[in-house]
Amino acid sequence: MDVDLRKLRYFVAVAERQHFGRAAESLFISQPVLSRQIQSLEKALGCALFDRSTRSVRLTPAGQQLFDDAPTLLASFDATLQRVRETDRGIKRLMVAFAPGLRVSALAQAFTADHPDVQVDVLQVRWWDQDAPLRDGRADVGYLRRPFDDSGMHVVGIGYEPMAAVLPAGHQLADREKLRMSDLTSERILDSEQRHSCISEEKAEQIVVGNYLALLPLTAAASVARTGLTCIPMEDIAPLQTCLVVPEDRRRDSLHRAFLTIAAANIEAG
Repeated sequence: MDVDLRKLRYFVAVAERQHFGRAAESLFISQPVLSRQIQSLEKALGCALFDRSTRSVRLTPAGQQLFDDAPTLLASFDATLQRVRETDRGIKRLMVAFAPGLRVSALAQAFTADHPDVQVDVLQVRWWDQDAPLRDGRADVGYLRRPFDDSGMHVVGIGYEPMAAVLPAGHQLADREKLRMSDLTSERILDSEQRHSCISEEKAEQIVVGNYLALLPLTAAASVARTGLTCIPMEDIAPLQTCLVVPEDRRRDSLHRAFLTIAAANIEAG
């Protein structure tokens, strides 16, 4: 089966906007041309991707599945093209993905000191899919914080990071050195899924005015430190493991292996 990546990009545009006309405008092509391209893609796949009516365009179950998977396919292809072009120009590059709150600049600098011919770039990942850039090719190695999907990954545990409460500076508990969950029973705490992430400016404001508290990894909590907020370590929440991560099929690459060695040494020294 030969599926044109251009048609896949067209499909994503329609799926995002749920409208052929608006998608065509964003792609700078006519609506009839876009419709024909989508029909050709459906024919190649042997299934309908959209339920069409005069008033709406909705994804079929098959279309939803393709929409879920398409960003990874496109990102992987784009990353491959970039690596090919850079190799042709003699450029060596290492992209390091890092979890919110973790400091990666010192690791990048230590690696560059030993490998001055390699350009190191960094990419902050989203807390809910930290491993995605490693899987789709956007990143080469990762400095991540569990939990993440480690299937197919070579993982080197580095340490453990305590959790902390972020609360208003004027809160009655703000002068405590440590806290326990029993201290927070009467407090409104941001969703537990936020515990692996930095918080937005809007949510920081909600904490400042006393509407919520947040529970975050200590480095992530410290990264939102600002006037009106304080962070206090939690005693009875299990710490999160921090890890260096590289896809199994790339762990023997000399650059990847060198980064893991240098990064691990610098984290331990720090």
